[in-house]
Amino acid sequence: MPQQSPYQIDIPATDILSYVYPEGKAPYEKPIWIDAANPERSLSPKQALTWIKRLGLGLDHLNIGRNDVVMMFSTNHIFCPVAYLGVAGSGRVFSGCNPAYTVKEIAFQITNTGAKLILVDPSLLDNALKAAEQVGFPHDKIFLFLDEPCETQRGIRDWSSFLATEEAAESWQWHQMSADESKSNTAVLNYSSGTTGLPKGVKISHQNIIANVCQSLYMRELEQSYPSGQKPPERFLGFLPLYHAYGQLWSITAAAITQTPCYYMRVFNFEPFLSHIQRHRITHIQTAPPVLVMLAKRTETEKYDLSSLINILCGAAPLSKELQNEVSTKFNLKVVQTWGMTEVTCSCLHVPGGLDDRSGSVGQVDPGAEIKLIDDNGNEVTQPGQRGEIFVKGKNICLGYWKNESATKATFDSDGFLKTGDVAIFDEKGWFWIVDRAKEIFKVNGFQVAPAELEAVLLENDDVADAAVCALNRDHEDYPRAYVVLKEQAKGKVTEKDVVEWMASKVAKHKRLSGGVKFIDEVPKSPSGKIQRVTLREWAKRDADQVTEIKARL
Repeated sequence: MPQQSPYQIDIPATDILSYVYPEGKAPYEKPIWIDAANPERSLSPKQALTWIKRLGLGLDHLNIGRNDVVMMFSTNHIFCPVAYLGVAGSGRVFSGCNPAYTVKEIAFQITNTGAKLILVDPSLLDNALKAAEQVGFPHDKIFLFLDEPCETQRGIRDWSSFLATEEAAESWQWHQMSADESKSNTAVLNYSSGTTGLPKGVKISHQNIIANVCQSLYMRELEQSYPSGQKPPERFLGFLPLYHAYGQLWSITAAAITQTPCYYMRVFNFEPFLSHIQRHRITHIQTAPPVLVMLAKRTETEKYDLSSLINILCGAAPLSKELQNEVSTKFNLKVVQTWGMTEVTCSCLHVPGGLDDRSGSVGQVDPGAEIKLIDDNGNEVTQPGQRGEIFVKGKNICLGYWKNESATKATFDSDGFLKTGDVAIFDEKGWFWIVDRAKEIFKVNGFQVAPAELEAVLLENDDVADAAVCALNRDHEDYPRAYVVLKEQAKGKVTEKDVVEWMASKVAKHKRLSGGVKFIDEVPKSPSGKIQRVTLREWAKRDADQVTEIKARL
């Protein structure tokens, strides 16, 4: 039987805008979305609602129809929530585009979404125009989008040029969706990371978003106890990209629902990140393992007072319990794990927020969801401790893939469960641990090798700052190969051979790095923290001729 949550919650059956701004309740008037570098720049939900209405009516005037896609190609700033809520809340479809995308990748998303309008950060305008030129997208439907008015550049006007006036927008009312509409209407089109090929547009409904926010906030408060009997004030740091599901859920919607100030970083850089925690007395961050690696390994942390930080929620990629506990101990705080993916809106498993779990678990099934594990033979796992691919079902599970019926059919089983590709185990209490990605596991001499396991071992080495492992194939045989980032003090002193020999003393023979080690400056990762396995495989293919030499040396 599938694992179900022991908890039950009510999920409002409405649209995203009616959820954030419920009828009969005055909008919150204190700042929620705040510029971390310039906190005088901020928006309260009440102020944002005026802009949201101006945007909704402005899109009407431009004849951008219901269910048409509006793309946002921007770094983080305080008007991103206006775009997100205004586009989706007015019955259109919001789609964020990664600011790091190449012209080719931007062009693909414009074409794949069929976007009717693009909001673009002025710093990204050059690539946006090149992509638009490639696919024949009209320049008069591209608008500059920033948190301050912009002068016309290269014929592209500021987004305020098409917004309705405050007076006209005051009486504008969005369509409040029925339960069926909330369930079936796409609100957001988020693109999967593309670590296994071309990105796919994931259709996220209004119900999906609302359900996942409700689930996440419920699990966050579970088992919490406050010494004073009252929840203390909290402050978020919004450095997760807002084109991505993780940032959208926490830095936009959850911040609004909980009325928690969220300080936005335009882009993530480590030292400003530390500075903002100190300056704004940040209490909670939501992040991915790469940031925890930095917190654990880099010396810049010693220059800042991070004592306000009490809780880190970590998801988006596997996190070893060793790294989890290292950060937890170093900063005297809780590191709480979650598991999810774009196709589940954001998350589906959480460690209850009030527990200080140090086992490396990603927790329990969220309320309203159910999970089953399927083994290599296609059978459902029934015993604790047995591995199986996660199949998940619930109100937070996506509608499918945009314009890709074949991928949608291939991703859902006959019972409506989403096949995730992630491999897990569970225990007698219904707690889960992620073991690896099914498609990333390879075999050496018939034995399975999980890259995430070897990466966790490598991070135990005092000289290693980060690492990624993949299969290097030569003569139809796979060999584990590691791409390693050394700590500064180890550079020029530690050799690849040193790492290979150290690893040989830590793992079974088939897990040894017989494909060798290569030192690199940075592990390739997506903005959400997932290791870019496609890039690793390309590197390994390029490096394959070295295997003979390495095998002989070993």
